[in-house]
Amino acid sequence: MNKVCVLGAGSWGSALAMVLASNNNDVFIWTRRQEQADEINNEHTNESYLPKIKLSGKIKATCDIKKAVVDSELIVLALPSQKIRFLCKEIKDIVNEKQILINVAKGIEYDTGKRISQICEEELPNNPYCMLSGPSHAEEVSVNMPTALVSASKDIVISRIVQDYFMNEYLRVYTNTDLIGVELGGATKNIIAFGAGILDGMGYGDNSKAALITRGINEICRFGKEMGADVSTFLGLTGVGDLVVTCTSMHSRNRRAGILIGKGKSLEETKKEIKMVVEGITATEAVYNMAQDLNIDMPITNAIYKTIHMGLDPNESIKELMGRAKKHENENKLVL
Repeated sequence: MNKVCVLGAGSWGSALAMVLASNNNDVFIWTRRQEQADEINNEHTNESYLPKIKLSGKIKATCDIKKAVVDSELIVLALPSQKIRFLCKEIKDIVNEKQILINVAKGIEYDTGKRISQICEEELPNNPYCMLSGPSHAEEVSVNMPTALVSASKDIVISRIVQDYFMNEYLRVYTNTDLIGVELGGATKNIIAFGAGILDGMGYGDNSKAALITRGINEICRFGKEMGADVSTFLGLTGVGDLVVTCTSMHSRNRRAGILIGKGKSLEETKKEIKMVVEGITATEAVYNMAQDLNIDMPITNAIYKTIHMGLDPNESIKELMGRAKKHENENKLVL
């Protein structure tokens, strides 16, 4: 068996640890909390994140990050995006250049607007990097529901290695070399999902959500193209696929957070009630700022930003969106 490690024992990190264990790997999962490590090792559960799920006995939890990382073929970075740089600094003197970094966080660094691959290139420049992304809820992967993901790296060989580690009878993994597109798709869909939740919280129906998702993918494509992505990537699993699942499922923290905002809760009240990191909150501000700097037309993102970060009444945001100047649907048409 190959040794692999997952740094982060949240719901997604735990679900991926289960996949790796079922694929006959020696899996170490790292957490900062000793009580959580004890629960995983002794009870084979992680009730705070995956209620009623029995974890594989092959998974070993530890609070010793060096013990987890040393000799691991893969290092899965399973912390929220805003913590990835700190995590990279923490393991900088432990890793060797043969170990593959696999990011599973869908976000953009708030302070710099950088993608996770750019952070890893700065902090751990000698390590191969891959992102594993796509329409996936930990709650479903943990009970072996059929799921499709994308393994994205600039190096197709690395993409294929990661594909082999994760793919099995219930998890299908595709490869992709458009790392920019895959990373941006995962980050920007959280913004639109937040908006979908706001609509739900306000009591709007299917028509409104369909319009939001459709025009949302158009906006994501426009932003991604300016950032150097292959637009066709956004029509795949990490674009349309991830957008649909995040906008329609109650497993989605971003949608659930949006629902609370739509019902009149403040941003602080919403964070407190969700209890876990909501990537769409920081992604909205980061993408809004980037779009403003680069003069990219992103009306939906602007409206969501004003609602959650400036306190604009959602009704006023919708009026602004619906009252914009008349346009042709294919204006600024994107060429695939």
